[in-house]
Amino acid sequence: MLAKLTAKNQLTLPRAVTNAVGSAEYFEVEVKDGRIILTPVRIQRSDAVRAKLAELGLQEQDIADAVSWARKPRK
Repeated sequence: MLAKLTAKNQLTLPRAVTNAVGSAEYFEVEVKDGRIILTPVRIQRSDAVRAKLAELGLQEQDIADAVSWARKPRK
């Protein structure tokens, strides 16, 4: 099967390929021995939240402190 790379650097996968791997919105991409390897990834919302928290350097205690602060009664 062939897939064409567009001028915008986009690639459309043939339907037979996507049907074979099931529904996936995201793919892990790696290059190995001159080949492009796409692996379907099913991202859970909780995984996305954890990844963002890690990216921001926030720890569990930071979140607990923020929740406690937000729940304080206002004067």
